[in-house]
Formats: sequence, structure tokens, C-alpha cells
Amino acid sequence: MNAPASITAPLDPATLAMVEDLAKARGISGEQFAAEAIRKVAEHDAELRAFIQDGIDSIDREGGISQDEMEAWIEERIAARRRG
Repeated sequence: MNAPASITAPLDPATLAMVEDLAKARGISGEQFAAEAIRKVAEHDAELRAFIQDGIDSIDREGGISQDEMEAWIEERIAARRRG
């Protein structure tokens, strides 16, 4: 069986009060609120990590552009916008 694991983390009183108030408003425990928050942040970070890795893999496959090329491209976009 995959039993749930527990994490203990210190919270300052203001944060703990906020968690407890938000959890109460949703009708869940502070522990359930914390578990959901951790899951959401972990999913977001995993998605970001995959997105970054996709970019790295693309550069490895297709090459990239230099910082100077990127700055020139940005400057051209700014100049084009000013020209209308």
C-alpha cells in the first residue's frame, strides 16, 4: 500500500493563522489545505521544469541564438513598434 507520508514544517503564527482561516472557510483541515497547496506547487514546478527541459532539448537539437542576436531582435521589434 502507498500510505500517505507526513511533512513537518515550521510556520510563523501569521501564516498558520492564514492557513487555518482559509482551510476553515473551505471546510477542510489545515493539514488538508497544506497538502493541497504542496501538491499544486509541486505540479507547477514539475511543469516548469519540463518546459525548461524542452527548451534545452530544442537548443541542443536545433541550435540557439546568441545574446547579441537576441538583443538585436528586441531592439528591432522596439524600433518597428515606434515606426508604427
